[in-house]
Amino acid sequence: MSTVDQPRPHVVVIGAGFGGLAVARALGDDVTVTIVDRNNFHTFQPLLYQVATAGLNAADVAHAVRGLFHGVDHVRFRNGRVSGIDTETRHVVVEGQQLLGYDHLVVAAGAATNFFGIEGAPDHALPLYNLADAVRLRNHILGCFEAAQVDPAAVEDGVLSFTVIGGGPTGVETAGALAELIDAVLSKDFPDLDLERVSVRIIEREQQLLAPFSSPSQQHAHDTLVSRGVDILYGANVRSVAADHIELDTGERISTHTTVWAAGVKANPLVESLGFEQGPSGRIIVDSDLSVPGADGVWAIGDIAHIVNDDHALPQLAPVAMQTGAHVAAQIHRVQRGEPTEPFRYTDKGTMATIGRRAAVAELPFGIRLWGTPAWFAWLGLHLVFLVGRRNRLSVLLNWAWNYFTWDRGPRLIFGPDTEPEN
Repeated sequence: MSTVDQPRPHVVVIGAGFGGLAVARALGDDVTVTIVDRNNFHTFQPLLYQVATAGLNAADVAHAVRGLFHGVDHVRFRNGRVSGIDTETRHVVVEGQQLLGYDHLVVAAGAATNFFGIEGAPDHALPLYNLADAVRLRNHILGCFEAAQVDPAAVEDGVLSFTVIGGGPTGVETAGALAELIDAVLSKDFPDLDLERVSVRIIEREQQLLAPFSSPSQQHAHDTLVSRGVDILYGANVRSVAADHIELDTGERISTHTTVWAAGVKANPLVESLGFEQGPSGRIIVDSDLSVPGADGVWAIGDIAHIVNDDHALPQLAPVAMQTGAHVAAQIHRVQRGEPTEPFRYTDKGTMATIGRRAAVAELPFGIRLWGTPAWFAWLGLHLVFLVGRRNRLSVLLNWAWNYFTWDRGPRLIFGPDTEPEN
C-alpha cells in the first residue's frame, strides 16, 4: 500500500520588516512560508535618519526581500497590498491578486506615523518612518538651502529654521545629524549663507529627552545637543502645523519651513480592516503566546501588536519585533507537533541612541551605561551586525568611514518629479 505525502502547512507572513523576516528565518522547511509586502524590499528603519540627513544612500538601508532567501526553497515572496483577511476560510485578500490561503497567518505589518489629531500635521509635517519619507525629507532640507541661496530674504521667513517634534531616539538622532550636516558640510556647500541664521530645535512635550533612558543619559544627550547648537523646548505641546510655522498651545508661533514629525507611531491602518480587538494606538490585542484571540491560526507581532510583559506594554522597537517573530515561529512548530504553546518573554538587551559623531548614549544589561565615544562605537557595531545584507554592511561601513575621515557627506542629491530615481 502506497502512502501520499501530506502537503506542508502554509504560513503567510504579512510584512517584511524585522518581525516578518524573523518569523520566516526561524521556520524550517517542514512548512511553506509566503511573505507578503507592498514593497519588494526590507528597510532598516533605525538608519532612515541618516538617509534623510545625507549620510547614507537609500539603497544602503534597503534590501530586496527575494535576495534574502536565495536558495531557501520553502520561503516565497509576494509583492502586493493586503486589504483584508477571512478567518473563517483562512484566506488573505491581496489587492488585484488571487486569494492567498493559509494554515497560520502572522500579522507583522508594522506601524504608521501617529499625528495625534494635530491640525495641519498630516499635510505639512514630514514623518520619518519609511524610505520614501527619508528621501523626501532629504530633498526638502537641501531644497531649503537652495531656496535661501536664491532668495536670502526667505531666511527671515524661516526657510532655514528646522524643527523636530518629539525628543525620543528618532528625534534626538535626527536633530543631532542635521546639526552636524549643516555645520560640517552645508556650510561649505553654501559659503554665502550666514549660518548664524540657521536653527535646529527639538520640541518635546515632556520635561526630558529620551524617555526610556536614565536621567544621566538624558542629561548627556541634552548637553551634547546644546553644545552642537540645537535648541530644546521642553513642556511644549503643538497645537497646529502649517507650511511656514508651528503654533503651540500657549499661542506662541514658531517660524519654520521644516517640521520633522518624530512624535510617535500607531498600528498600521491595515488593522482597521481585520476586525480584531485593538488596544492603545490601534494595536492588535494578543494573548500571552502572541496568538490573536478568537482567530484560530492567527498571530500578531512587532509594532502592530499590543504585547504585555510583566504588566507593561512593550515598546514598538526592532528588538521586540525580532524576538516576537522568533517566538511565533517556535509556537507554530509546537502547534504542528501537537504541543501546547508557551507565553512570550521579552529579554531587554539594552537601548541606544546616537547624537552625532563620537556622541551617543547606551544602556546595557547589568546596569552598564556608556556615553560619548564608547557608546558611539557600540552603536556603530550593533547596527552593522543587524543591518541586512553583506553588500549593505560594506556600503554603510565605507560611507561611515568616508564621512568620519573627510567630514563630508556623499548623497546630497535632490530627487524631484523631473529627475531620475535613486539607485
